[in-house]
Amino acid sequence: MKALQLSLLLFIFQVTLTKTNAQSMGAYDWSGVYGYGETPLHPIHPEMTFEEYRDMNRRLDLGIALGLSLPIPGIVHYYAGERKTARRLLMVGAGGLAMIFAGAVLSDEPDWPDTPYDVMILNEGEDDEKRFEKIPVEEVAGSTNYRLNPLSKEGSSNGALIALGIGVLGFDILYDWFHGWKTISDKRNAVRYKYGQQLQFSLNPDIDLYTRTAGLNLSLNF
Repeated sequence: MKALQLSLLLFIFQVTLTKTNAQSMGAYDWSGVYGYGETPLHPIHPEMTFEEYRDMNRRLDLGIALGLSLPIPGIVHYYAGERKTARRLLMVGAGGLAMIFAGAVLSDEPDWPDTPYDVMILNEGEDDEKRFEKIPVEEVAGSTNYRLNPLSKEGSSNGALIALGIGVLGFDILYDWFHGWKTISDKRNAVRYKYGQQLQFSLNPDIDLYTRTAGLNLSLNF
């Protein structure tokens, strides 16, 4: 209990000290004390919509990080504000996964085929096991001669369906990445270009007769 009280007193002392130092410099920012890291406010053009404000502040590096760390189809377009496209990409990606799953389920484990003839087995149980059908061809002096017909494992494989699903899913993710990153950049540039054209700089003379000084004031107007 004493340790908790001591920690609380030290925290209050740190906050008070930080506030005093900041006020001595003519400014105080609570975000630095509590670690919230709020973005400072800046003037906004009165005609700018909230969606344009969001487009202007979308970060390309964050979009790249989302795409590379979470390879979910549509996640980059969702961050770019293209929710309709993001839903479509997610559905296409789900279809690709469904094809991969269906191909894996419908594929059977390869096995040796049945045969009406006797089978000769070499290296039974090993990875290089081989089997041959013993097909009788002739009988000479009570001895039967056989023709050895090699056998191969058989099984229904849906490799084409699996490969198609992988291709669909891979293309879907790549499209989300590159087109989504381009969309973020294009939206940022469009908003900055639109309102950047309306920026106007003006120089106003400033003369103070009491102090006998003169200067120029630079102002930024929309």
